[in-house]
Amino acid sequence: MESDAKSLTIGAFAKATGVGVETIRYYQQRGLLPTPDRPYGGIRRYGSADVARVKFVKAAQKLGFSLDEVAQLLKLEDGTHCGEAAALAALRLADVEQRLSDLARMAAALSRLVGECEAHEGRVSCPLIAALRCG
Repeated sequence: MESDAKSLTIGAFAKATGVGVETIRYYQQRGLLPTPDRPYGGIRRYGSADVARVKFVKAAQKLGFSLDEVAQLLKLEDGTHCGEAAALAALRLADVEQRLSDLARMAAALSRLVGECEAHEGRVSCPLIAALRCG
């Protein structure tokens, strides 16, 4: 594929980016991806810049950014807004750290309850079920 040539149909574009055609259309609807012009009697074509943009969106999502946050990052992509991008990333990092803390708390509680269930030896009430009933 040539660097500037727009030679991909939407199906080939979707395949090249690893997303579905519906995802491409959704990104266009959300303003994350421009909709190319349709030549008279022809079909829309996509190029390497479009592929790179979808890959950017997917990479940002893998880091936990929402599509709204991705849209903000795309507006900052000229490289002169590093501070603003870092601020968005710091918010995302704080959210990830909070989720990790919550997951560690849940893991500890479940581990304790599993241990109680394994050691309950014939009691009528299951410690796990009893704990869930009590909240």
